[in-house]
Amino acid sequence: MAPIGIQLYSVREQMKEDFLGVLKKMAEFGYAGVELGGSYGREPAEVKKILDDLGLRVSSTHFALATEDTVNEVVDRAGLFGCKVVVSGWRAREDWDRAEAIPPIGEAYQRSAELLAAHGLTQAYHNHWWELQDFDGRRGLEIFLDSAPAAQSELDVYWACRFGEVDVPAFLGTWASRCPLLHVKDGPLIQGQPHTAVGAGKMDIPAVVGAADADVLQWLIVELDDCATDMLTAVRESVEYLVANGLGEGRP
Repeated sequence: MAPIGIQLYSVREQMKEDFLGVLKKMAEFGYAGVELGGSYGREPAEVKKILDDLGLRVSSTHFALATEDTVNEVVDRAGLFGCKVVVSGWRAREDWDRAEAIPPIGEAYQRSAELLAAHGLTQAYHNHWWELQDFDGRRGLEIFLDSAPAAQSELDVYWACRFGEVDVPAFLGTWASRCPLLHVKDGPLIQGQPHTAVGAGKMDIPAVVGAADADVLQWLIVELDDCATDMLTAVRESVEYLVANGLGEGRP
């Protein structure tokens, strides 16, 4: 089973009030690691020491696409935290509205992936729902993956569902060899409504996790953008659900 991490974006508001205290809670709740989206106003080395002291590994880090000018910065950041996967997004959402606009996105990711691969790192893409639009039987994310063969997917399984339109286990089954990370979230599958703790919504989480390739999957990463209940309670219930159902490994 893959270890379970928490994308710290989930607890961003709580961390503003008590950075160290929230990280301690993540360890106490049973998370094996965290996914970073920045240094939260602190020096990266300070964050690394705190995580080491708490026994929390870093699954991956979100960072801008690498270029010839920035690749060393990306490599140094990943090296500091001891992670091998760098995740990025794409700010121009409207680029996903036209099938012909997607291959150039893939080409940008391919360039970054090739630069990072020379340093033993993997470039991954994090999706939302708009990348799963259907274009004559091909989803936008599939067009992207075809155009960026060296890149991987950090598949956000809730957004990939596109509010009930996409069969995520079937989609993941097709692309499992390209999915080393899964963002696991849950909710009512209604656009605009808040998320729930994993296991408390309408996603078939066991079927989704079961569709992953156990030889490829490195981490299950809980991410709740917002929540219908108290966020700290929800992230605790999420890891408890995944562990209790034998879907992932928590903190030893």
